[in-house]
Amino acid sequence: MASRISKTAKKAKQYDHVLLLMRHAKAEAMGEHGDYDRPLAPKGLKQAKKVAKGLRDMKLVPEIIDCSAALRARQTCGRLLKVFGDKTQVDYHQSLYDGGLQSVFDELAHARGKTHVMMVLGHEPTISICGQWLASEESQADRVDLLNLGVQTAGVLVLGSNKPFDKWQLHDGDLLAVLSPADFE
Repeated sequence: MASRISKTAKKAKQYDHVLLLMRHAKAEAMGEHGDYDRPLAPKGLKQAKKVAKGLRDMKLVPEIIDCSAALRARQTCGRLLKVFGDKTQVDYHQSLYDGGLQSVFDELAHARGKTHVMMVLGHEPTISICGQWLASEESQADRVDLLNLGVQTAGVLVLGSNKPFDKWQLHDGDLLAVLSPADFE
């Protein structure tokens, strides 16, 4: 697994702009408060920390995280930030909970041109569908096909392009990897 991570990190260095699309970590089952207020499960807390350490080691700490406002996404982001430090800017958006694919494209459209690494932290099926729509024709077909199965909790898609994020359109990002928490062990 470590060689896969190092290969992905090496590939990412070739791009001016790297987008990390992340699904929130494992949450508790829906309880009395409904879906929006589901907290992370203990497993989810561990997943988020593992992924954060892995991304840090890959030198892919995002400069900005656009995060769903749902509790489980905010808690995932909080765990990431404990590892990333305080240089990462975070914006929380209700639209990343209930706005679907368009909400991700809206966040890309508002990104600063000089941003090198950006993360969108959200939910399924939005993360996998967005990965499919953004993946360039040069992306390996087997990676794109993995997205038909959805992205597991705390999974991360790594996409790269030399275009600034605010210029990204359909199929502008090379899908470099579909990573799971197990890949960071």
